[in-house]
Amino acid sequence: MLDQRGLLLRGSTGIRVSDNTQWRQGLRTASAVALLLFVVLAPRVAAGDSRPGIRQVGFLTTFSSANDRRFEAFKQKLQELGHVDGQTIVIHYRSAEGQYDRLPTLASDLVQRNVDIIMADGGTPTIAAVRDATRTIPTVFCCPSDPVAQGIVASLAKPGGNLTGVSTQNLEYGPKSLELLKEILPSAKRVAVLSNPTNSSIPLVLGHMKTSAQTLGLEIHLIDAKTPADFERAFAEITRHRPAGLVILSDSLLSNNAPRLTALAARHRLPTMGGTDAIPESGGLASYGPNRLDLLRRSAVLLGKILKGAKPADLPVEQPTQFDLVINMRTAKALSLTIPASVLLRVNSVIE
Repeated sequence: MLDQRGLLLRGSTGIRVSDNTQWRQGLRTASAVALLLFVVLAPRVAAGDSRPGIRQVGFLTTFSSANDRRFEAFKQKLQELGHVDGQTIVIHYRSAEGQYDRLPTLASDLVQRNVDIIMADGGTPTIAAVRDATRTIPTVFCCPSDPVAQGIVASLAKPGGNLTGVSTQNLEYGPKSLELLKEILPSAKRVAVLSNPTNSSIPLVLGHMKTSAQTLGLEIHLIDAKTPADFERAFAEITRHRPAGLVILSDSLLSNNAPRLTALAARHRLPTMGGTDAIPESGGLASYGPNRLDLLRRSAVLLGKILKGAKPADLPVEQPTQFDLVINMRTAKALSLTIPASVLLRVNSVIE
């Protein structure tokens, strides 16, 4: 059978029977009992496996399906909890590939398939699409910056409604990125900030960054990119400001295109910080932010509780406990940068 990413299902390969005379005779008589058993046990397609006890799980994300470690971490954690894809649950995977305008259609598709629960991954845009599609299907989210301030839940302790999940509480990653760049580049006066303006969490992050920039004595220049077609234009604009470094804000469009963005930054010899490890892993200088795979695993735990009968309204929204600083030392060397000991002491992961 086709797998979930092909929009159909993984499942069993059918019934194996022995080739003997008794079976051939039974088949010729078209026993009603045998036919009934075949219908019940044969693989299901399109609409999902509807055997009793098999739960339908929708997984909607903005991140690329080409290399989605987030989904694999989520699925692995569910399996550890006894919810095995293709056996006790069926996961319907949908990716908007960083294109936020695709989310409403994909969310509606999951609702029309009568899934039992939805995992909304990718922050505020994904959550908004699911919320517009249903106010009744239990939904677990990951990873908005501030779900209370963004009107997603009533409070962290009592989310109410059909939503709960894991927050990044990530408003500080932008200011922290500025602080780290200033430590690495103490003479810096100007820093460029690349963002996707269609991401509704960005204004909250930028508000905190502007305050931090004033404290650090930095001038920040905000550059927008809504689609990959904007990247060349954005970097042409960035270089006109002659910044000492670049901060790429956390966003699925930008994370999905991290290799291209870091290649453009390298072309202009720009030390680049990001909100996810996709940036240093693709050749950028560093990243700081909550461990995203850990957040997906914790989302899976919440989803597992709901599958066992808990109500989203009663499950507090969880906050990150693990923040990672990742440094790409190859990139530092290529840029002739010396990473201060004060920064190295805080590093969680080094890319050599």
